[in-house]
Amino acid sequence: MALLNVNPTRMALMDLKRRHKSSKRGHKLLKDKQDGLMQQFLMIIRKAKDLRGQVEEEIGSAFKTFLIASAWLTDAELSNALSSPQATIKLDVVTKNVMSVKIPEFTIHKEGNIKSYGHSGTNAMLDEAIEAFDALFEILISLAQIEKQAESMAIELETTRRRVNALEHKMIPDLEDTVKYIKMKLDESERAGIIATMRVKASLEAAEA
Repeated sequence: MALLNVNPTRMALMDLKRRHKSSKRGHKLLKDKQDGLMQQFLMIIRKAKDLRGQVEEEIGSAFKTFLIASAWLTDAELSNALSSPQATIKLDVVTKNVMSVKIPEFTIHKEGNIKSYGHSGTNAMLDEAIEAFDALFEILISLAQIEKQAESMAIELETTRRRVNALEHKMIPDLEDTVKYIKMKLDESERAGIIATMRVKASLEAAEA
C-alpha cells in the first residue's frame, strides 16, 4: 500500500473520508455489475455452444445432400441450375444496451425464390440441398450474432473486473492507510499542543509562585 500525496490537515482528512465512502459505494456497484455480467456472459456462451453444435451438424447434412444431388447431374447442368439466382437477402442490424454493453441484434429479410431453376434438368435432392443451405444461413447469422454479443460482453466484463480490482486492491487500501496516517499526525499535533500548553501553564504558575 502507498500513502497519497496530501497534507495531513483536517480538511484533507474530511476529503479523504468522502472519497473513501464514494470508492466503497462505487466498488459495490461495480461488483454487482460484474456479477450480473458474468451471469449474462455464461448464458450467452451456453447458447453459442448449442448453436455451434447445431451449425456443425447441419453443415454436414447439407453438404452430404448436395454431394448426392450433384452426383446425378453433370457439371453443366449443375452450373446452369445455380447460375441465375433470384433470391435476395437483406440484413438489418440494431444495437441494444444490456448492462451498459452495446450488443447487436440481426434481422434477416428474404425476397424471391431460392430455387430459380427448372425441374426438368435437376432432381429433388438438389431442392433439399438448397433448402438446407437456406435454413443453415439463418442459423449462421444467429451464431454470428450470439458470438458478437459474447465478445462485447467479455470486453466489458474484463474492463469491469480491472476497475473492481483497482478499487479493491489499490485505491481503497491507499485511502484507508492515508486516513490512518493523517489521524495519527493530527493526534500527535494535538498531544504536542496540549503538552506545550501545559508547559506554558506550569511556567506561568512557577513565575507567579
